[in-house]
Amino acid sequence: MRETRLLMGMPITLEIVEPCAPDLIDRAFDYLAAVDRRFSTYRPDSEISAINQGRLAADGYSPAMLEVLSLAEKTRWESRGFFDIRRPDGALDPSGIVKGWAIRNTARLLAEAGATDFFVDAGGDIQSRGRNAEGGQWSAGIRNPFDLRQIIRIVYPKGRGIATSGTYVRGQHIYDPHDPERALDEAVSLTVIGPDVLEADRFATAAFAMGRDGIDFLEGQSELEGYLVDAAGFATMTTGFEALTQP
Repeated sequence: MRETRLLMGMPITLEIVEPCAPDLIDRAFDYLAAVDRRFSTYRPDSEISAINQGRLAADGYSPAMLEVLSLAEKTRWESRGFFDIRRPDGALDPSGIVKGWAIRNTARLLAEAGATDFFVDAGGDIQSRGRNAEGGQWSAGIRNPFDLRQIIRIVYPKGRGIATSGTYVRGQHIYDPHDPERALDEAVSLTVIGPDVLEADRFATAAFAMGRDGIDFLEGQSELEGYLVDAAGFATMTTGFEALTQP
């Protein structure tokens, strides 16, 4: 059972190896749609828009919003300030952490419903579990940021999560909170593999904002691996990354 829908401004693909409840995919997509309604900075009726416009006081924040804001602050501290959801204009933009959080929660929803083998891909950020329909390991490709038709590495996450940050699709949308005017032109893409997709996602943006130093930061994190492609087209990886290219 495989389906792709456009949600949260990106294609999201769910694949569940049957048997599973016939409405499970609909329930998973309904959850993701609800996340978008709450956290989208592009929707004037979202909770995050109400916060940024001063229409919602802190004592009215939803539990989901409080959880995401807490995770964002934790990541800001753990990344030495290179991850910060407060934009230069003072507005909050949690998109750098919400996607991974939502994918992780979707995976939990599927597992709690009894699914043992599944794959969730939201705009290239991925969480898988178990085996694919052929009984093999789930795999994911890292795209060449200079030619998106080309896959430059295949990885086998084996239950881990994958997240990629970069400027090759959306342009310069990531910034260094320590120096917002600095152009982030050292790296073009950075793929992070962590114990789950939330852990990968929340550090992918921060590590990318560090430039070439991001791969050294990831090297120092015991549960994270990374693969960085720089502006010259050269790749640098953490020491444990190569093992993840083996099925």
